Amino acid sequence: MIRTYLLALLLLVVGSAATAAPGLRVGVSADYPPLVFQKDGQIVGIEADNARAVGEIIGRKTKLLNMPFEKLVPALLAGEIDVIMSGFSVTAERSKQVLFTDSYMRVGQMAILHRDKIARFAQPWSIYRPGVRVGVEPGTTGASFAERELKDAEIKYFKDSAEAFAGLRADQIDLYIHDAPTSWQLATAQENSDLISLYSPLTEEMLAWAVRPGDAALAGDLNRALSMMKSNGSLSYILNRWIPVRVEVR
Repeated sequence: MIRTYLLALLLLVVGSAATAAPGLRVGVSADYPPLVFQKDGQIVGIEADNARAVGEIIGRKTKLLNMPFEKLVPALLAGEIDVIMSGFSVTAERSKQVLFTDSYMRVGQMAILHRDKIARFAQPWSIYRPGVRVGVEPGTTGASFAERELKDAEIKYFKDSAEAFAGLRADQIDLYIHDAPTSWQLATAQENSDLISLYSPLTEEMLAWAVRPGDAALAGDLNRALSMMKSNGSLSYILNRWIPVRVEVR
């Protein structure tokens, strides 16, 4: 019902899609709720809805291709996918490899901890103390922040948030630093009620989609679609559907 409403809203604005247009292969790493994840055998979340909305606007049928996060950029550069739509943060390093679209949301890194340690990390400066044990996921902006800013911390790497949450519960680490969407999920995930986010952004980052360098035509199509989604309210509709807290859309 919700998806039908969203597509109807877009079709009222853009009219019928061109059936002759080539498909749009969208690369995702579907392990990152609420941005993109698997539920009942389907890929769902903010980016899944974004991809379908963009496809309706530009008249290209979208196909979501799920792969490990670290494979997304190589797959894009190899021509195996056309665009990355997977909660991708805009960074200077990534900008050397891909062409980013305009951003669709502002986020930041946040620290998650076990509720037993709230008093210890109540002050913003407390995470910068020597010896703090910090968990991160390799290759993420959270890892980059910890490696760059937390020089006196003991950094431990986890393959995903589930493994890091287990590390918090086993007292292997004091904090887990990851993108804001991971913290948002704690607001609704009953199974993680023993964990809490500090909800104070450690960084300011923009999320955007990425295409191959030089593919200005596709980037332009995506930017025009994004502008329409912002102006007609469909982007806000998608974000409000999946995020239990208020975020800033740009």
